[in-house]
Amino acid sequence: MPTNLRGARVVLRPTEPSDIPALAAIRAEPEVYARWRGGEDLVAAVREDLAEPGTEPLTIEYEGTVVGMIQWSAETDPDYRHASIDIYLDPAVHGRGLGTDAVRTLARHLISHHGHHRIVIDPAADNAAAIRAYAKVGFRPVGVMRSYERGPDGTWHDGLLMDLLAGEITDAPRAP
Repeated sequence: MPTNLRGARVVLRPTEPSDIPALAAIRAEPEVYARWRGGEDLVAAVREDLAEPGTEPLTIEYEGTVVGMIQWSAETDPDYRHASIDIYLDPAVHGRGLGTDAVRTLARHLISHHGHHRIVIDPAADNAAAIRAYAKVGFRPVGVMRSYERGPDGTWHDGLLMDLLAGEITDAPRAP
């Protein structure tokens, strides 16, 4: 994806090797690490994420600073075609609507430029802040995926499958 995507507040751009240290530092934040993990070498973990076949990573910038990563992939079987999104954001900028803006910006792009009619996202079932952010974009809960993901403590945790149909995406709130 050669171009930058501009949201109301964030810019999504192709991730570059020079972004890896900043992304690894964000992944090291306890709130992010608890959800994304990555072992002891987070620089290597970010490099692996960027090299994952079929995944399109984008760096999230806010006011010229790297604040996270958002990535997408697609199911290409024509009978099941859809896209999926994953995101992490620096906890220092949580609560500002940046995650919502990033997800909305990418969802719009996937619908308008890639022709996707459906997009899925799968936050941890106990991640209330992420679920609220995705709901603001128009994502709706589909169902709980029981014992979906192993946590850092070795126990299984539920995930929430959410989806968005092209006609359900919401507009960004207007500035006062």
